[in-house]
Amino acid sequence: MEAPHEEPPELSVVIPVRDERDNLPTLHEELRRSLGAWGGTHEILFVDDGSVDGSDAIAIGFAYADPKVRTIQLRRNFGQTAAIAAGFAHARGEVVVTMDADLQNDPADIPALCAKLQEGYDIVSGWRKERKDGWFLRRLPSAIANRFINKLIQGTGVRLHDYGCTLKAYRRHVVQNLRLYGEMHRFIPAFAAWMGIRVAEIPVHHRARTRGTSKYGLSRLPRVLLDFVTLRFFCDYLTRPIQFFGRIAFAAVALGALLSAALGCAGAAFGWRIEASTYLLMNLLTVMLGGQFVTLGLLAEIMIRAYHESQQKATYVVERCVPPLPQSARPEAGRLPATAPCAASPGSWI
Repeated sequence: MEAPHEEPPELSVVIPVRDERDNLPTLHEELRRSLGAWGGTHEILFVDDGSVDGSDAIAIGFAYADPKVRTIQLRRNFGQTAAIAAGFAHARGEVVVTMDADLQNDPADIPALCAKLQEGYDIVSGWRKERKDGWFLRRLPSAIANRFINKLIQGTGVRLHDYGCTLKAYRRHVVQNLRLYGEMHRFIPAFAAWMGIRVAEIPVHHRARTRGTSKYGLSRLPRVLLDFVTLRFFCDYLTRPIQFFGRIAFAAVALGALLSAALGCAGAAFGWRIEASTYLLMNLLTVMLGGQFVTLGLLAEIMIRAYHESQQKATYVVERCVPPLPQSARPEAGRLPATAPCAASPGSWI
């Protein structure tokens, strides 16, 4: 049945969910208390990303019992970035807040994010200053990633402590112009900095996970490193790709020459009976193949984005939305949300 027409809320809270059955009731209750104390009109959007533990049924139950809740169920697991993109497409608030469903983000921090946004910023990112995660598997990789990102965007004047914190607040014109692919949700502030969007950061509470299992570990490091390459390319070299690929080529040739020289010296020192040309071909082939794979990956990234955006195709498929959006606010099935650029918006980006 068509939902009755109503005024858009001031705030939308988007929560991607993947197998968090034990945490959802507590999260829902904390959100009700925090947003009720805040006092503004709001909606809560649970985006079920292919859960298999019954989280989808719990979230749909919230939607039927609580008029402030809307649940978006995806057809399968598309990943956290796609789930956030689906939440952005369905969010109606003038301010959109994202957070995790594992209870490590504190809903009590949402009013502070919104207050900081009112100081003239477009994005306010949470900083897990006292992080309650393991040092080796979570905090060390995150610290390295934050250092790399700050180095990449050092010319923008933006420097954040914690790009990986999901707890962020956005103005509506920002999320309307987002195009999220792969696992790029964690780099939104970095892209925003390059586009001249005003970005701020405030400390937020971080709590230890007590129920459920983390979806992240060291296995994500290669993906994050490749995301760095994509971030660098789209932020600084999108209009001059020959310089980007040229640097890769020069670096590959230099590394191959260095390795060949090192192996040649070692062969002479230890009496290895291997032709020098063998060293050269072996090393150059290995390094150049690596460079070619990076290049092909970036070209494929460009093609995929052109494919999705030229046809306005979304990177996710929605099974159902409970309750359904009013027709006037409903995004067309299988398509990205329409953009509405304004004087302060950056147009379509990411």
